[in-house]
Amino acid sequence: MKKPELLVPAGSPEVLKTAVRYGADAVYIGGEAFGLRAKAKNFSLEEIRNGIRYAHEHGVRVYVTANILAHNRDLAGVKRYLEELSAPGEVQPDALIISDPGVFSIAREVCPAIECHISTQANNTNYATYRFWHGQGAKRVVAARELTLGEIREIRENIPAGLEIEAFVHGAMCISYSGRCLLSNYFTGRDANQGACTHPCRWKYALVEETRPGEYFPVYENERGTYIFNSGDLCMIGHIPELIGAGIDSFKIEGRMKTALYVAAAARTYRRAIDDYCLSPALYEENLPWYAEQIACCTYRKFTTGFYFGKPSAQAQIYDNSTYVKEYTYLGTVEETDGDGRCRITQRNKFSVGEEIEVMKPDGRNLLLTVKRITDEAGSDLSSAPHAKQILYLDLGEPLEQYDILRRKG
Repeated sequence: MKKPELLVPAGSPEVLKTAVRYGADAVYIGGEAFGLRAKAKNFSLEEIRNGIRYAHEHGVRVYVTANILAHNRDLAGVKRYLEELSAPGEVQPDALIISDPGVFSIAREVCPAIECHISTQANNTNYATYRFWHGQGAKRVVAARELTLGEIREIRENIPAGLEIEAFVHGAMCISYSGRCLLSNYFTGRDANQGACTHPCRWKYALVEETRPGEYFPVYENERGTYIFNSGDLCMIGHIPELIGAGIDSFKIEGRMKTALYVAAAARTYRRAIDDYCLSPALYEENLPWYAEQIACCTYRKFTTGFYFGKPSAQAQIYDNSTYVKEYTYLGTVEETDGDGRCRITQRNKFSVGEEIEVMKPDGRNLLLTVKRITDEAGSDLSSAPHAKQILYLDLGEPLEQYDILRRKG
């Protein structure tokens, strides 16, 4: 059995390190331009180089997104950007994720030694498309999210063995075909295909009759209103055997806009599930309740299996609200420790002395510990930590390790 790659998102250098520590085989990131997550923190060129160095030191690959649908005005900048990424003597990404044929041709010209992976934005729905991109020099093609597992299996049977298939297994689903949406541009002037989506599919809508402007008629699915475009979140943690059986080489988690807690929980859970199944299918079946429990610690909309088992039923839409289910609150990540059992964090949400919190470890353990002491950078004692991004030193009664994640139930 070939073990699939676990590909994890990172929207910042901090989250990249979390992804590496919590089980990623590869991480995908975006630079400050030409990716589809303009609102993410993203990476400067120097941060990309430092992130690649860190990942490579831990045996993890890094893929850089350049998957906008480019306009004429973008092409010169794309070329300069790829020249900088592939500068001789500098550390380079393991692959570029591209959707636009023009950008692809520039990449083949400027940095032919770097692998090109074809983004899901390119609408990759049939094996002829996969063969086309292979003929152009692509190493991997990301499956369109509209494909069933049967279709992916058929693609695998009809493409060269060396051409890899990547597919999303977890995270937010776009309501538009392969993510190509015009709603954001139409309503706000911010182009989803240039990385600036305002997510109008998550908004609440009503009906207006053209001769009655200003009169809004609600369209109720229930008493809370209607969210007719609002897709559930993909979750395939209970279907690892089917994904592997379809011939998928890389399992991709969505979420370059998500927190370190989300990335850690998703990466750790899928890492364990993949490893368990490849070691023993019986072990995987035995641990299914643990996977379900842990993946629910991520912030998520109600889960769906998307299109993998055919046309989605009503479960693919939420129909009652556009909010996330949030079972845990992210408090911070251990940045360093000292010899006295204290750890330093950059605080993300409020917590207090005497409160019981949970420490999430990369090896799968979750420790319930009580906050015994909080001090600020000057060493002054605090009863609580109310200020976001404050540097704090904590005593939780036992020593922690760098990259342990602190969270609170609820």
